[in-house]
Amino acid sequence: MCAGAHPRRIVPVRVQNPPAPDWYTSALSFAGGPVACQAGFPACAFRFRSITRSHPASGALRAQRWPKQQFMSFSELGLSEKIVRAVAEQGYTTPTPIQAQAIPAILKGGDLLAGAQTGTGKTAGFTLPLLQLLSETAARQTGGAQRSGRVAVRALVLTPTRELAAQVEESVRNYGKYLRLRSMVMFGGVGINPQIEQLKRGVEIVVATPGRLLDHVSQRTIDLSQVELLVLDEADRMLDMGFIHDIRKILNVLPAKRQNLLFSATFSDDIRALADRLLNNPASIEVARRNTTAETVDQRVYPVDRERKRELLAHLVRQHDWHQVLVFTRTKHGANRLAEQLTKDGLSALAIHGNKSQSARTRALSEFKAGTLRLLVATDIAARGIDIDQLPHVVNFDLPNVPEDYVHRIGRTGRAGAEGEAISLVCVDELGLLRDIERLIKRKLEQTVLPGFEVDPSIAPEPIQKGRQQRGGGGQGRGRAEARPGGDGEGAPRQRPARQGQGAPRQGQGQSQGQRGNGGANGNRAAQPAGARNPAPRRDGQDPARPQRAAAQPARQPHDAEPAPARNRRAAPQAALLGGSRKPAR
Repeated sequence: MCAGAHPRRIVPVRVQNPPAPDWYTSALSFAGGPVACQAGFPACAFRFRSITRSHPASGALRAQRWPKQQFMSFSELGLSEKIVRAVAEQGYTTPTPIQAQAIPAILKGGDLLAGAQTGTGKTAGFTLPLLQLLSETAARQTGGAQRSGRVAVRALVLTPTRELAAQVEESVRNYGKYLRLRSMVMFGGVGINPQIEQLKRGVEIVVATPGRLLDHVSQRTIDLSQVELLVLDEADRMLDMGFIHDIRKILNVLPAKRQNLLFSATFSDDIRALADRLLNNPASIEVARRNTTAETVDQRVYPVDRERKRELLAHLVRQHDWHQVLVFTRTKHGANRLAEQLTKDGLSALAIHGNKSQSARTRALSEFKAGTLRLLVATDIAARGIDIDQLPHVVNFDLPNVPEDYVHRIGRTGRAGAEGEAISLVCVDELGLLRDIERLIKRKLEQTVLPGFEVDPSIAPEPIQKGRQQRGGGGQGRGRAEARPGGDGEGAPRQRPARQGQGAPRQGQGQSQGQRGNGGANGNRAAQPAGARNPAPRRDGQDPARPQRAAAQPARQPHDAEPAPARNRRAAPQAALLGGSRKPAR
């Protein structure tokens, strides 16, 4: 151990069949200790790095090498017997690298900045220590006796979509089944009254989307004054969806003294800016290099004319006998159209996006997970709730407008070290997007031209308006998130104008949004000349007799605009694996 380092045991990294050499690098991030290190494990396709400032005043970084240590079992973790028992009942026996790094750091009580893609087990990486800390505090306060009176919200987990919120809360309940802790999930698109009743009964852990949480804050149905621990899960997606202002409002109502955990699959300047404001001298952990993809995913590009993408997709599915293929499109209208065309081609396919009812989304996901549905066509935001072990194939029918979304998309496959295949069908219009993706992930993607699907060089590229929403300070926050009450999850993704090509013109996005309640009203007014903006009855479906709110008061109603769907009780996602090490002294 280097001079001046605290005499603490280093977190062992657990790898199946660890490769040579017999030395690897690791780190325990705490003030004054070793701080910069990196380890690579080809056998499990994980790379991680733990970086923090050794001396915050000087900003110096140090690196330390540590000898390999024997693997630990869950019985050796710094978690209570009740949590370990619940973990074992879920069938998990070994931790993942993110868990081995994150759990002890969180148990120390400090802030954490963690870079982890989906499928790395990050959910359990924060839910397990969260449960441990809350149960310890409750035991100290009550002396082990049964609690009396109304309990306060002590932990808050924010997620970008309702599907992810439901998954996280399900994991909290499964892993905390033997603890005297109560949790709930809250998101828009369902009635708010049942949530209010649940809050009245008292809960310690709330998993929420930002918009619905602010609804409760504005109605004073939730008290956040005693929150001890805040988790931002998939923070990059929340910023992309325009939740930055919502997050700032939430931070303003939380107590100043609390523990903050920020998890993100990608790192941008906006994420760093948010971390600088939110986190206090945090430990920093990264599983896989920032903005990179899993090494177990075979990534390939098939150049093809825009009009022949569907034909090529059907050819690949049949030729290789693919099953469980997750297909990404750029728009909801495009997802619907592609699913219909594939069905006509004799391939079972359904679309999933925010305009679908909760029952339709549930049915499509259930059939896809069961293997009875061959292709699931999804938009970026809707796919955030898809958690399938060993999903074999992901297809980018349309390349994403934002390169980081490519990382999120193909993160659906190759989870937890499993093998996967990510295929991108790229037409001449998308060559610029492809270059942006390759620049982000720092690698050149292999291109394969299939005989019979050669690109016609006479076809000229058509412009694709990226329409990326400003992130960070430029985001519109609540106003943009509410512009589409039927959107994927709680907020709207980056608004991307309809693009012609690949068949008939795409009309769905802009037009349908302009006919949906408040969201359409906002969009239509923006498109009207200044002189045309008057209180005359509008054609966007909003009741003309209903009084309009002031511009500075963004409406909250769209969160409950949809009928309340039945809540799905799904098993805890297997990707939310567990892990950790001995709990360092607090």
